[in-house]
Amino acid sequence: MDDLTARHNEKMKRIKEVRDRMMATKTEEKGLVVVHTGKGKGKSSSAFGMIMRCIAHGMPCAVVQFIKGTWDTGEKSFLRERFPDECRFFVSGEGFTWEVQDRERDVAAARRGWEIAKEQIRDPAIRFVLLDEINIALRYDYIDIDEVVEFLLHEKPEMTHVVLTGRNAKPELIEAADLVTEMTLVKHPFRDGVKAQAGVEF
Repeated sequence: MDDLTARHNEKMKRIKEVRDRMMATKTEEKGLVVVHTGKGKGKSSSAFGMIMRCIAHGMPCAVVQFIKGTWDTGEKSFLRERFPDECRFFVSGEGFTWEVQDRERDVAAARRGWEIAKEQIRDPAIRFVLLDEINIALRYDYIDIDEVVEFLLHEKPEMTHVVLTGRNAKPELIEAADLVTEMTLVKHPFRDGVKAQAGVEF
């Protein structure tokens, strides 16, 4: 064994010992409140990746999609056509707010979505609920942030995971969450005139 390999093996051995000690202290399990926010791409994409994991693990799940509405997304078609028993899929929005241009309709759609979301979260058969783009509805005060936080903290079943996506997550939600990830925009082809493309954005 050469010196480089020997040094590498010894370093990995030390790292494993430290990690094993750390992991021995991580024994709690709980349903998490997860927030994906930020200006970068990947908030919904990451959350739908988690939905795929749930399906693979036999964990019943649900999606409530806010704002996007009738937009023909790949995830909606895929889950509704191929995994309707494993994942319930609800659409509450009528389209992006700048397309609808009717605040009352936006508020009504968001409120319907939130009522569906609460039903799915409360359902003991469901283990994971994705509230896609709900942060946009919260940002524009279509849904009351205090009501959402209160529900997540005090009514969400102990072992149910809830993921909330969208830009501009409110501070109250960030404070209440267990896990928050901010996607940072570094570079995007939209700035160079490239439109949203199937398989990448939707």
